[in-house]
Amino acid sequence: MSEAKSIELEILFAFKVGMSSYYDDNGEMQSATVLRYEPMVVSQLKTSEKDGYSAVQVAFGPKRAKRTGKSEKNHLKGTGFENGAYFVREIRTKSAAEGVEVGAHISIASLKAGDTVKVTGTSKGKGFMGVVRRWNNAGGPGAHGSGFHRSPGSSGNRTWPGRVMPGKKFPGHLGDETVTVKNLSILDVVPEENVIIVRGAVPGAANSLVKLTKVRV
Repeated sequence: MSEAKSIELEILFAFKVGMSSYYDDNGEMQSATVLRYEPMVVSQLKTSEKDGYSAVQVAFGPKRAKRTGKSEKNHLKGTGFENGAYFVREIRTKSAAEGVEVGAHISIASLKAGDTVKVTGTSKGKGFMGVVRRWNNAGGPGAHGSGFHRSPGSSGNRTWPGRVMPGKKFPGHLGDETVTVKNLSILDVVPEENVIIVRGAVPGAANSLVKLTKVRV
């Protein structure tokens, strides 16, 4: 991609690499999550007058194959992605972003060590689970002829209202939900390797995409 203007935003997207240990300046070990930042480029600016809301659209993850439709190529022609991009996301803004133009690169310096962020991602999907695992129900006795064990128990009512009330906790799909972890601190940013190190755990499996939003303290 050609040289372009570099800007900073309050929100970045990154890929989760995994967890590790990080030693701070005091020699204390911190549990940390390593994130890989894929350089983002502004692909479109949306305004309230034209689109009904204000947002900065960013593209990242250039496609290697040339099997890209003309519409995608035309949309991203100002970004330098000749074969299109795997990821296109929007960053909502309250008003038109000043100094932001199509083709501008989003700098990893948008986040710095010591910043506080909230991280949003999709939690790991764990498939179909019973109420003991999914909702932490106690279950019933495990011996002496009990037939209860890990069952959800009675779910009905009396003659009135004669139905199962909404919100009853039943077995079902566990995980694979949008989860936000608040007030995590940035331990380190390594621009040369496009690496961001966040204190603590963030939702999602390895290589999953997460959203980092800077929090004003």
